[in-house]
Amino acid sequence: MVLALGKLPPAVLSKYLLGMTGAPSSDLVIPPSVGVDFGVIKQGRDYLVVSSDPVTGITERVGWYAVNVSANDVATSGNRPRFIQSIILLPEDARVGMVASISREMHRTAAGLGITIVGGHTELTPGLMRPIVVTTAFAFARSFITAADSRDGDTIMITKSAAVEGTAICGSDAGRFGRGADQEMIRRARGFYRKLSVVEEAVAAFGTGKVHAMHDCTEGGVLGAVYEMSFASNLGFELLEDKIPVARETSYVCSRLGLDPLRLISSGTLLLSVKPGAEEEVASAISAAGSKVTAVGAFRKGGGVLARRDGKRETVEGPPTDELWKLIDVRGT
Repeated sequence: MVLALGKLPPAVLSKYLLGMTGAPSSDLVIPPSVGVDFGVIKQGRDYLVVSSDPVTGITERVGWYAVNVSANDVATSGNRPRFIQSIILLPEDARVGMVASISREMHRTAAGLGITIVGGHTELTPGLMRPIVVTTAFAFARSFITAADSRDGDTIMITKSAAVEGTAICGSDAGRFGRGADQEMIRRARGFYRKLSVVEEAVAAFGTGKVHAMHDCTEGGVLGAVYEMSFASNLGFELLEDKIPVARETSYVCSRLGLDPLRLISSGTLLLSVKPGAEEEVASAISAAGSKVTAVGAFRKGGGVLARRDGKRETVEGPPTDELWKLIDVRGT
């Protein structure tokens, strides 16, 4: 079986990885599972929430992304991340300036989120064409939710708009757009990296007590995140394309590059499964945290459906391959 770039398919994960967890422990409350981006360990009356994530496909602001992606995953438990550890793998030709830039970005980003960096490992690695940074975030919690806790009839809501991270990544490579491109639009797209964190909105939403599940829309974008949450919760869904907010900058870069914004990596977009009737209360809490949220569909029994703007109903039978991989030259040339 030849594997595609990006996340492994759920069937492969289930068969070859999820059962390979070493020694059993009664303290492991949430074990590895498809669609759930953190593990939970029981510690007396409290819990330790842990999540790891890599940054593999970008070369700019790597430290910023690295801190945010794992912090976001922990925050989807409803709890604020407190600590981070990192592994930084650098290309063979890396200079001291690259090390300094990554570490400085990680320091500033973590400090802004109230996170302490506790250590890690950094090296120059043979064969790499770009830096790879892996972070592990930790939080202490009294209670939590997971992406597997959606309920039949829950409203699907997303914060901000689709393809937040993908818009920032595309905007950071202005050379891809060719002559005649709107440079101001590309500059604004590049600034989307500032929207990458979901920590404040996730903590605020959890505080309402009306959110059953949350998930950060990372690889595979909004559609990938909805699929993963539905798979984890053993539910289907109906996602309404015409309800999903897509920023002008996102529409522009995706149109120029031939990308689907619903399938483009979107850290910074928080997916929520909300108790029916509580949408306004959750929206108010998220607004107070400085963000916005939109209802875009519902979880239900059965299969997954994407209702397109033209009225067609597209069956979603698996997680989509992220559109970003279309732009990445894996040979590094």
